[in-house]
Amino acid sequence: MAADINNVVLVGRLTRDAELKYTNSGLPISKLGLAVNRKRKKDGQWTEEANFFDVLLWGKIAEVLQQYLTKGKQICVQGELSQNRWEQDGQQRSRVEIVATNVQLLSSKTGTQGTSTYSSQSSPPPGDSGNMPPDNFEDDIPF
Repeated sequence: MAADINNVVLVGRLTRDAELKYTNSGLPISKLGLAVNRKRKKDGQWTEEANFFDVLLWGKIAEVLQQYLTKGKQICVQGELSQNRWEQDGQQRSRVEIVATNVQLLSSKTGTQGTSTYSSQSSPPPGDSGNMPPDNFEDDIPF
């Protein structure tokens, strides 16, 4: 029997600034809104259609990236789909969200090019900054 696969990769722009919160146990969680455009043919003409996705980023990486995840920023998100289910007013509800495992900062809303990759799956060895942005840099964006 084949193993199940749950993997998604999206490139789009943030629809709002990332919202950083903490669980009762103190674990950071960042909520993002991602708009991904796709082209489709409608009535013989190619048009762009926006699709909107909710993205969750857990752990230290949520805190580290908070200042860079601003509205209009283009990012690449790799993660898995997670379906939350609950009951509200006697009706069953559900929402599918993307739980991010990797995030790449691609370009700013002004079109500045550059990439930086951040992963929530592993932490750098002691003494190694790994995926963490540098503490001192001349620009307001570290790439």
